[in-house]
Amino acid sequence: MKSDSLGQLILTGVPGIELDSETAALFHLVQPGGFILFGRNIHSARQLRKLIDDLRDLSEVEPIITIDQEGGRVSRLRLIGNEPPNAQQLRDRNDLALVRRHGEITGQLLRIFGFNLDLCPVLDISFDDEADNSLRGRCYGKTPEQVVGLAGAFNDALREQGILSCGKHFPGYSAATVDAHHGLPKIERSREQLNEQELAVFRAFIGRDDSPSRPSNNRTAGESRPCLVDCMMVCHGWYPCFNPVRRPASLSREVVTHLLRDEFHFDGLIMTDDLDMGAIMNEYGLEETIRLALEAGNDLAMICHRVPSIEEVHCTLGKLPPAQIERALESVARTKTKLQAPHAFSESAFKKIDGGIWDLRVAVLGEEEAGKRSPEDGKRSPVETY
Repeated sequence: MKSDSLGQLILTGVPGIELDSETAALFHLVQPGGFILFGRNIHSARQLRKLIDDLRDLSEVEPIITIDQEGGRVSRLRLIGNEPPNAQQLRDRNDLALVRRHGEITGQLLRIFGFNLDLCPVLDISFDDEADNSLRGRCYGKTPEQVVGLAGAFNDALREQGILSCGKHFPGYSAATVDAHHGLPKIERSREQLNEQELAVFRAFIGRDDSPSRPSNNRTAGESRPCLVDCMMVCHGWYPCFNPVRRPASLSREVVTHLLRDEFHFDGLIMTDDLDMGAIMNEYGLEETIRLALEAGNDLAMICHRVPSIEEVHCTLGKLPPAQIERALESVARTKTKLQAPHAFSESAFKKIDGGIWDLRVAVLGEEEAGKRSPEDGKRSPVETY
C-alpha cells in the first residue's frame, strides 16, 4: 500500500445506482479504503454487481466493499430479493442450524455481488425488545450467553463463506434510550455492569478466556486465540464511566484504545459507526470529528451520506500526526490481506440463492408469516445507517 494513501482510512457511501463522472473523479482522486452501499444504490441484481465492479476498477488498492445485511428490516438486498429472518426471529426459534444456514446463505449472497465484508453480527444484548434505540428486532439474545451462542453461529458460517465480519456496536447500545441516528445517547452503566453484560459478549468475540463459553478446541486457559470477528464498529453512545465529560465512545481514546485495544487486546480493524449520524453531527464539526476519531484509535472513518466531503476528510487526515496515520494504515492493510475475490455473477445463481433465503424464511417463520415483510419494506429511509 502506498505510504501516502490517506484515503485508505475513509469508508465512504456512494450517491446512486451508478457512478457519475463527478463521483468517479472524486473516488479516483481520494482513493477511499472502502465503500458502503445502501438501498439508494440498489436497483437490480445486475446493476448492483456492475456498480461494485466499477468501484473496484477505479481503486488502486483492493477496496473493502461492505453493506448492512443482517436480516429483517436491516437487509439492504431485500430490495431486489427475499427478506431474511431477523436476529430476534432466529432467537425465538433457538435453532443453531437455522442460524448457521442464515450465515452461510448471507455469505453466498454477498460473494456473488462482490461484497467482501458484512457489517454483522450485532452483538448488543436486548434489555427491552421494544426500546427505541435502533436495535428493535436485531439482537440475538437477552443474555450474554444467548448472544454469544447465536451470533457466534452466524459469524462462523459467514466467515466460512469468505466474507469478513464486523462486531457492532462496541461497547453496546443495549442500555441506550435515545437512537444515535438522532442524538447522542447517555448510557448510564457502571463498569461492573458492563463487565457482566455488554462487554462479556464482545470479549467472547475477541477470544478472551474470561468470556461466556464458546468451543475452545482444547485450548488451555490463558492461551492466545485469534479474533473471532475481523472488525469492530464503535458506537456513538456516551459512557460517563469512561468519559465523565460528554464524549461518544467512537471518539473516545479511553474506549477505543485503552479498552478495546490495550485491555481487550483486539488486533483487528476498528471503524467508527457512521459519522453522519445525529449523535456526531449535532455535537462536532467535520474536521474535529476526523481528528478525534483517529486520535481515539479508529482505523476507518465512516462517512455514509456527505460523500462530497470525503475530499475535506482527506485533507484533514493529512494534518494529523504521522504515528496515528501509520498505525491506521497498517491495520487497514493487514485486514485487506484477508479479502476474498467475488464469485462469478449470473442471474440464475442469484435466483438460486434468493430461493434459499425464502426457504430459510419459511423454516423460521412458517409459510403464512413468511409472506409478511417488515413495515419499511421497499422504502428508502432518510436515515439508512444502522
